[in-house]
Amino acid sequence: MVTPVEIGLFVLVLALLFGAYRVIKAVKPFIVNAVVGVIILFVASFLGVPIEITAVAVLICAVGGVPGAILVIALAYLDIAFVGTMAPLVV
Repeated sequence: MVTPVEIGLFVLVLALLFGAYRVIKAVKPFIVNAVVGVIILFVASFLGVPIEITAVAVLICAVGGVPGAILVIALAYLDIAFVGTMAPLVV
């Protein structure tokens, strides 16, 4: 015989599973965008774009995704930031 406690636990587990599904469904596009952004950064570095892969560059690509990767590549290409071979400043 099924007790009220078992029914309550069953309903609670179903609610938690439904909630977890909704959270994962909402977060999945952001995770995919972040992974693709970091992959674009590494592929651009492999293809010869002089990008200094630092924690900040990877963080920008992870948070910004594809637009973040494009920003980092553009800044490296224009010698503004994230440049692999930076010349020392002459004062």
